[in-house]
Amino acid sequence: MHFILTGLGSYGDVLPMAGLAATLAERGHRVQLAVNPYFEGVVAAAGAEMLPLGDADDYRRLMNHPDLWHPTRGMRLVFGYAAQTLSDLYASLAAETVPGETVLAAHGLDCASRVLQEQHGNPLATVHFAPISLCSVLDPPAFFGAPPRWLSPLWFRRLAYWAADRMVIDRHIAPALNALRGDLGLPPVKRVFTQWAPSPQRVIALFPEWFAPPPADWLPQTRLTGFPLYDAAPAVALPADAERFLAAGDPPIVFAPGSANVQAAEFFAAAVDACQRLGRRGMLVTKYHEQLPADLPDGVQPFGFVPFSRLFPRAAAVVHHGGIGTCGQSLAAGVPQVITPLAYDQLDNGRRLERLGVGRIVAGKSVTGPQLVAALQPLLQSKEVGAACRTLAAKCNGVAARNAACDLLEELGG
Repeated sequence: MHFILTGLGSYGDVLPMAGLAATLAERGHRVQLAVNPYFEGVVAAAGAEMLPLGDADDYRRLMNHPDLWHPTRGMRLVFGYAAQTLSDLYASLAAETVPGETVLAAHGLDCASRVLQEQHGNPLATVHFAPISLCSVLDPPAFFGAPPRWLSPLWFRRLAYWAADRMVIDRHIAPALNALRGDLGLPPVKRVFTQWAPSPQRVIALFPEWFAPPPADWLPQTRLTGFPLYDAAPAVALPADAERFLAAGDPPIVFAPGSANVQAAEFFAAAVDACQRLGRRGMLVTKYHEQLPADLPDGVQPFGFVPFSRLFPRAAAVVHHGGIGTCGQSLAAGVPQVITPLAYDQLDNGRRLERLGVGRIVAGKSVTGPQLVAALQPLLQSKEVGAACRTLAAKCNGVAARNAACDLLEELGG
């Protein structure tokens, strides 16, 4: 079979699709992955062909945009990016798609694959990484500034979704989408991501039921597979400097604010302060060392790329932004988590970790060392938290999750 997968966004968006691509390639299929060329190495490691979407400078500009990590303006920026890349993505997919042969697996922001399905009838799965993407009024996700569920009746939740669709999402994506559809002779659509974009054939959710029990109003074609836990680590050893640091003392606290976060200076300052207050060693994970404090104390060191699947099992705890990939890797490693959410799905993921008894949220625009200490101390000291972490770690199986997702994709292709 021929599969085309799309990954729009950062490593957290690309790696799950690369994991599926690698599994499909291992099964003998021809696999193409449409991503920004910034991720060319990830695509090559997965054994797939890359369909370039823009150029690496496009990704760098988005990553450096001051609004990227804002709780509301960040969403508008991302939807605007999806609109800007729509025509190019459609042209790339249309040139490679073979009616009757190609199966499409679309990232949640990819509308081009859905248009192709309408046009040519190619099998399509919409792939979501986090529960927040599967809109529900029965189990509404946690949004920044939204009232808690017990304060919001069903009519209010429906109104909130309608307002978000019409006033935010459609405003940014619908003009470009409907212009493309008009050029192709297709009628306009509205309420793009909540009602039109999900594939009517299959929606694949790359997380387990115990993380997000499916409410009754999720689409009936939705299938949950588990966390894919893919970071290419089976072929990548820990960097030598990370291995030396880990072997030199007690398990450290790992601080990882997101692969695309270049605005984390306050986060890392708080991390260093927390390590000193706790008397703990710390690993500061970022490729952008210019945002680190100038002077680091003994026992706290910076590191660039470190595969989380190799690192987290040797950590005492992980402090991170709440991206779903980092949540999954931390759960699989059986370590407690402190989540410092900024935007997107992060707050909702953090709330779910809190309900599972394995994490705590430190919310707010600025995070301080004392706040991190107050969250970390009870997690590190609690036997109940440790037991909950071990129980959930035993339920995580990335290979099984990737295989389950690829089984679903192969079923679509007949």
